[in-house]
Amino acid sequence: MAEGSISGLNRPPRAVGVLGGGVIGGGWAARFILNGVDVRLYGPSARAVERVEKILLKARRAYRRLTEAPLPVEGSLMVVESVADAVRDVELVQESAPERLELKQQLLGAASRAAAPETLICSSTSGLGPSLLQAEMDHPERLLVAHPFNPAYLMPLVELCAGRRTMPETLVRAAAIYRTVGMHPLVVRKEVDGFIANRLQEAMWREALWLVHDGVATVQEVDDAVRYSFGLRRAVLGPFRIGGGAAGMRRYMEQWGPMLKCPWTKLTDVPEVTDAFLDKLAEQSESQARMENLTFAELEEKRDDCLVSVLQALRAQRYGAGETLAHWEQGLRDRALPAQ
Repeated sequence: MAEGSISGLNRPPRAVGVLGGGVIGGGWAARFILNGVDVRLYGPSARAVERVEKILLKARRAYRRLTEAPLPVEGSLMVVESVADAVRDVELVQESAPERLELKQQLLGAASRAAAPETLICSSTSGLGPSLLQAEMDHPERLLVAHPFNPAYLMPLVELCAGRRTMPETLVRAAAIYRTVGMHPLVVRKEVDGFIANRLQEAMWREALWLVHDGVATVQEVDDAVRYSFGLRRAVLGPFRIGGGAAGMRRYMEQWGPMLKCPWTKLTDVPEVTDAFLDKLAEQSESQARMENLTFAELEEKRDDCLVSVLQALRAQRYGAGETLAHWEQGLRDRALPAQ
């Protein structure tokens, strides 16, 4: 779905319900709260509130660096004791429970029975099909997948995927809402496990594991191979854009397509996760962490600072994710203007 203006739905929802207070649920809560949206959080874990508050602190720090546009008055965070309380009087429900089908079906079913029929219900699942998630729901037509990336308060992509019983206008409404909080909604045309970005990401992760498993490279060498080469380019260009060069994609594929049959990668084979392989991964990862001399919290801050810098650089060019940032900032400025 193309990047749109803030017309149509030009303000974020008044309130959302967030089911789950883990890394993803906390990231969603932070994004909504910092966009002036009240959040009703249901997180059964005793540590959920503490975790969400820590994520909110990180998000505030990142947003202060990300934009000079006036942020709205923060929304409130209300912790509730039940699913029914979380979904009452909200415009959107964001489910972010662990990736267990029965648990998600139970939560989404409870949400559908307690929420108003017009309330959008979205799952953050990273791979489960929306048709499976609709199985226990009343009004399954308002359920769709809205899959974010960590940290959800900074990464702009949200993959939207409809199930067999999802009404088409549900996708349109959801896309408009996510744009108002600074996201780039990408509609997945067909229901497929893992959607688009995770399928691409998993292919690289699988090959990275083989390179370490076979002793071709260390964990740090694999990381460096990505960070210092195509990882930089991917912030600007996907695998297809200008991939064919001046000669075009047809000529490119005629020249290089036969190379795809060469056994350069392990394709779908996965190395066996033995104790020895786990020890190897853990030892190299811990060695890399010691060399960087950063705590995990400091590494998260460094990640956020680098993401902010990349997003700002892209914004200066009004390109890719930078265009999404510019649209969100313009919406913030428009909403900050006094009513005429």
